[in-house]
Amino acid sequence: MASAPRSPMAAPRSFVWSRRVFLTLLTVFVAVPVWVMVSSSLKPLQDVSGEFRWLPAELTLSPYVDIWSTVPLGRYFVNSLVVAGAATVCSVVIAIFAAYAVSRYEFRGKRFFTVTVLSTQMFPGILFLLPLFLIYVNIGNATGVALFGSRGGLILTYLTFSLPFSIWMLIGYFASVPRELDEAALVDGCGPLGALLRVVVPAAVPGIVAVTVYAFMTAWSEVLFASVMTNDTTRTLAVGLQAYATQTEVYWNQIMAASLVVSVPVVAGFLLLQRYLVAGLTAGAVK
Repeated sequence: MASAPRSPMAAPRSFVWSRRVFLTLLTVFVAVPVWVMVSSSLKPLQDVSGEFRWLPAELTLSPYVDIWSTVPLGRYFVNSLVVAGAATVCSVVIAIFAAYAVSRYEFRGKRFFTVTVLSTQMFPGILFLLPLFLIYVNIGNATGVALFGSRGGLILTYLTFSLPFSIWMLIGYFASVPRELDEAALVDGCGPLGALLRVVVPAAVPGIVAVTVYAFMTAWSEVLFASVMTNDTTRTLAVGLQAYATQTEVYWNQIMAASLVVSVPVVAGFLLLQRYLVAGLTAGAVK
């Protein structure tokens, strides 16, 4: 006896419900830690250190006030903004010129350069910690230029992290910009630099924004090199949050409050630039 034909809508409906269940579980998995962080930042220290509760028994905003006096969080915030901002600007500017040269001109060693830039992303960053430390210390001893323990040294370090990926990504994006636009600009009297700044860069805004966000987030949240290459004066936020844990006490509520505060710039920037970021990443991937 032949079985009844299967409804053509059965498979799509089961897929839709499976996707809904998966996305719901994923949302809960992501939202629960965030809720614990927010609720812990609104509790007195004794409530956080004691028995865990999902809802605060007593709401207080004192952790958000005390985080600025327990440790010099304001100085750490300024250090992170200066280091991340300078590393991002330098990385984006250098990457624009390098990617434009690779995508528009033929020169000896072009293939070797692109392969070298891409291959640098295959090594774990910790391999460069000791060599950079020794280089900075020796440069300081030989020339008096203080790279170790300074903002400049940390900016240079983060520049070496974000620059290869930025160049590689912008090469693909600039290659998707028609060369006819460059030629039209040259005919109108622009030089190569004018064609880049007036034609190619405006057409490649999504890719440049994606590179900017990547470079900034890389520098903003890095911990390992910042913990070695900085001192008490130049310490960044990623390392400074450890100061809330002392030998006698761990201020868990202030740690949660400070973590939320320092994440605001990155989250706000990502939400504002999300459209450009997605467009830049997808355009480079398609190309």
